[in-house]
Amino acid sequence: MTTKTPHAVAAAVAALLGSTAAVSAAEFEFKLHHFLSATAPAQTAMLEPWAERIEAATDGRVNIEIFPSMTLGGRPPELISQVRDGVVDLVWTTNGYTPGLFPRTEVFELPTIFKNDPAAVNLAIDDVFDDMLAEEFQGVEVMFLHAHAGQGIHMRDTLVRSPADLAGKKIRIPTRTGAWTIEALGASPAAMPAPELPPALQKGVVDGAFIPWEIIPALKVQDQTQYQIEGHDEARWGSTIFQVSMNKARWDSLPEDIQQAFRDASGREWLAEVGQIWRDVDDAGIKVAVEAGNEHIVLTEEETAAFDEVLAPVVDRWIEEVSSKGIDGQALVEAARAGIADHATR
Repeated sequence: MTTKTPHAVAAAVAALLGSTAAVSAAEFEFKLHHFLSATAPAQTAMLEPWAERIEAATDGRVNIEIFPSMTLGGRPPELISQVRDGVVDLVWTTNGYTPGLFPRTEVFELPTIFKNDPAAVNLAIDDVFDDMLAEEFQGVEVMFLHAHAGQGIHMRDTLVRSPADLAGKKIRIPTRTGAWTIEALGASPAAMPAPELPPALQKGVVDGAFIPWEIIPALKVQDQTQYQIEGHDEARWGSTIFQVSMNKARWDSLPEDIQQAFRDASGREWLAEVGQIWRDVDDAGIKVAVEAGNEHIVLTEEETAAFDEVLAPVVDRWIEEVSSKGIDGQALVEAARAGIADHATR
């Protein structure tokens, strides 16, 4: 597996000049495109190990080349169309970057449904995927869906311990359900892909952001903020759902044994592992912020409950909105809550 960065390109050129053997022997070549940097945990801790397992399982017949930072062109919201149209073979992307395209999976993003356990969410998604979610993913073959460790509050210079502290603030969020969360807290949502956040914080375009801790080092959020706030017992206010998906025509063209290698690498053991990966990299991210001098605020149970009370209507708003489009929102909420509870380890 190779990663397309300037240093990697230079190294590859040097290797080719020095050897005639530097030619991939892979029978099946794949391009995987995503929006974060090559050093982001999403790539180093998740995408690279996943690709390497598939390559190893196929004895090198598969090679997955990862292209970070939108190096194949376009903007992050275009990733899903790129893979559907066959511009790339695989993508890792945020469902919420294309509002309304994946309404059913939004249920796992909602505050008071997602709390603090990404592994439980990943497994709960898998439980209901075939019966309740699959129809949203036309044109792609989903490898796996996952959550991150949840939305913490990052603030430039405002200490937040209650919903009232956010009143009137402008807060970045990547999804429409996140925007509803921000609105319920009395703030104004600002939608933007993660790579656009640092300059928005620096220039005061936004006062803060709802994002997990893991993104802190990759975007150097610690340099633009003073406070990182989360609830009691690492509780968060909703999450974001991501997908790794393959172009459907490319998938259908693969022999059964190659398809099986992808399935085996993306199964339930992997989903649980991905949840732990994102939990671990989240812990590493907040450590970077604290070591930089930022203040890590952990709310009390009572303070956390005050947020939950304000945010409970967001779930009702979501049920009403998707039900108007013929989706049984209540059934999805009940299935999501039950699945997360069944798989909870925290």
